[in-house]
Amino acid sequence: MAALSADRSVAVRSGEELDLPRLERYLGEQLAAESVANLRVRQFPSGFSNLTYLIESKGGPSGSAARQWVLRRPPFGSKVASAHDMSREYRILTGLAGSFGKVPKPILFCDDPAVLGAPFYLMERVEGTILRGTMPAEERPDLSQMGHIARGFVATLAELHAVDYRGCGLGDLGKPEGYARRQVKGWSKRYAAAGSEELPAMERAARWLGENLPPEPGAAGAALIHNDFKYDNLVLTPEPMPTVRAVLDWEMATLGDPLMDLGTVLAYWCEEGDPPEILAASLSPTTLPGNPGRAELAERYAKASGRDLGDLVFYYAFGLFYYRYRRGHTQDPRFAGLGAVVRVCGQMAAQAIDRRRIDRLFD
Repeated sequence: MAALSADRSVAVRSGEELDLPRLERYLGEQLAAESVANLRVRQFPSGFSNLTYLIESKGGPSGSAARQWVLRRPPFGSKVASAHDMSREYRILTGLAGSFGKVPKPILFCDDPAVLGAPFYLMERVEGTILRGTMPAEERPDLSQMGHIARGFVATLAELHAVDYRGCGLGDLGKPEGYARRQVKGWSKRYAAAGSEELPAMERAARWLGENLPPEPGAAGAALIHNDFKYDNLVLTPEPMPTVRAVLDWEMATLGDPLMDLGTVLAYWCEEGDPPEILAASLSPTTLPGNPGRAELAERYAKASGRDLGDLVFYYAFGLFYYRYRRGHTQDPRFAGLGAVVRVCGQMAAQAIDRRRIDRLFD
């Protein structure tokens, strides 16, 4: 079996440094019992939106033990507060900590911009393996490990969608009624307003989505949805047959149709036979041996959740439209090459619509 390595932090990117003296004073006041001293900071380099740092206290002169935390804050210069609401993300973690369990323990939230220039929160560091599309060959799971991880992936998604979100205090997190309609309308409007190059296949997909909205699942069918559920947002245990220890990056979580969540999962889930542009841009190792294809993944979810999948093509096509549009138009220079991927995703959405399937679209 492959020896899976723990996720790595790197030196902080230029322009994204934290004011360590101010942070150390603040944490010292808030976590006095933790003996905060001699802070060191590194950064987790992945992600398209909120910034994530590893904060290490090396211990004080009294010999207190070193501690590690993870800090999340909005991107520098962001003016869209609603898109980077740290208090909302902290609240989700707080609500889920006692019911879902597979989240990092939240520690504190700070809304004073005098500390770091923006709101931020601190949570425990959950150590483990995170699977990424750029893993070296020697660190990739073997066939049996990958199959085990994939089963845990689906089971965790179904478990999340079964959470009693009202019981954990998240009943007002969003408006599940009309969720699919609002999403299609909102993202189609953003797409039209972007003024980018004409993409007939993507524009056709937007029209088709608007004309083929699924039935409302009703209040009983609504769920807490993550909206960014993929391998590189899961922390796995370091054992030979890893299990899901924690789900990360809750910034886009809301209440809505759980099949919309499944659709975005499927949009990320590349399989053999997909266009080379899609495979090259994959953020997760979904094509490694042991992974199911998209259709089998959906079947596993249906069995684990007990849900009727309805018109799965709708959810998959929306996932392609939403996520690849969003990623392709991010302002982050690390992802400047994803515009070409958006064009291919439009073609994949059109193929799915025409062929009424979500897999083997180019056979």
